[in-house]
Amino acid sequence: MQSAAMKYYLFLGFCVAFTLVASGLNGFCAHGLSIDGKLKYDADFQQFEYVSPAAEQGGGLILQGVGSFDKMNPFTLKGRAPLGLQTLVYEPLAVSSLDEPFTKYGLVAKDIRVAEDKLSITIVLEDSARFSDGKMVSADDVLFSLNLMKSDKVHPLYADYYHDIDRGEVIDEHTIKLYFKKRNRELPLIALSLPILSHKYHENIPFGQDQVMKAAPGTGPYIVDNVVQGKTIVYRKNPRYWAREKNLRRFLFNFDSITVKYYKDQTVGVEAFKAGEFDVQYVTIAKQWARDMTGVKFTDNIIQKKIFPHSNNAGMQCFVINQRNPLFKDVRVREALGYAFDFEWTNESLFYGQYTRSDSYFSNSYLAARGKPHGLELRYLEEFQDQLPPRVFTTPPSPPRNENPGDLRDNLLHAKKLLNDAGWFVTNG
Repeated sequence: MQSAAMKYYLFLGFCVAFTLVASGLNGFCAHGLSIDGKLKYDADFQQFEYVSPAAEQGGGLILQGVGSFDKMNPFTLKGRAPLGLQTLVYEPLAVSSLDEPFTKYGLVAKDIRVAEDKLSITIVLEDSARFSDGKMVSADDVLFSLNLMKSDKVHPLYADYYHDIDRGEVIDEHTIKLYFKKRNRELPLIALSLPILSHKYHENIPFGQDQVMKAAPGTGPYIVDNVVQGKTIVYRKNPRYWAREKNLRRFLFNFDSITVKYYKDQTVGVEAFKAGEFDVQYVTIAKQWARDMTGVKFTDNIIQKKIFPHSNNAGMQCFVINQRNPLFKDVRVREALGYAFDFEWTNESLFYGQYTRSDSYFSNSYLAARGKPHGLELRYLEEFQDQLPPRVFTTPPSPPRNENPGDLRDNLLHAKKLLNDAGWFVTNG
């Protein structure tokens, strides 16, 4: 189980799609773009450093889906597509590396040129790029995909995301130029994230009117092998995948098949996992990790339960206070709510000690503020010193804690004082 889990987490990492920001892009042909004009991997690199030539090839991976699915088009608004369809079957013009920030390397795109005025990007396509039905990927396919993603035929998030790409112009069979509505550091990499769909296929089967349980051809490493609507989907490695030996794909997508089995809810899924029906259980509920992932198979080490630490920004679960509401405009009121919240009791009593207190928008990463401001951070803040509370410069940011006897009472008394200072009092109980 440990081997399957590790493969799964690596596999997921390789399939993640990132929304990236770019700047410092110059007008020259390149195999990739980065935020500072520097790429870790040159045009002749053989493989990403984080992949292994020793990775086992073949076999199958069985994953869990929760709920159901009722369509095979991941781009439309109505309905729900199966897990993995968009990342395994369809590809964008360029992909990101996992060991450097804000980069895109050409996949379907071979050469990339951002104009000097930053108002357009010219893309030359790989001659060998093919859809799973064997048809060549052309500039017409890119133009068709762009116009589609800006239309009302797809989920609105795509039209919003690609809104500032004004239009495309086909230069020749393998070259297209995309024009931007304005200068924006994000637009070149946003353009390169465009998923590529087949124009010729959709001439016969209009987009949005696809057969319900049949996926349109994509350029990705897998094809849909078998579907049981709402229950199971099997992806099979495409033996004719055009980019199998391309450096961006080498030693990735190693499984011959990937199966997703759907269960109506997480509780049923947990029991199915313990019965061996699928390989990896991705747990996001503290109770499941602490109480449900137990039993003979765990004590006998047949199933291995393991935490994989990382240093990525962890996000947060929180209440976001609307400061436009007069009730919350006073910072003392907001601070009092923080002092009244007993995180330690909540964590131990409700979440089995599994949570870590968020103390930054960038918790768990090196970007989080630590200690008093210093260096460049301090110089930026000093420009606004007359507008900021003095404690910004004297007190490290840290949420209230209830770790010792008496802490909770002290914090509640402090919260009461803050509320009193802000004009709030207990009256008649």
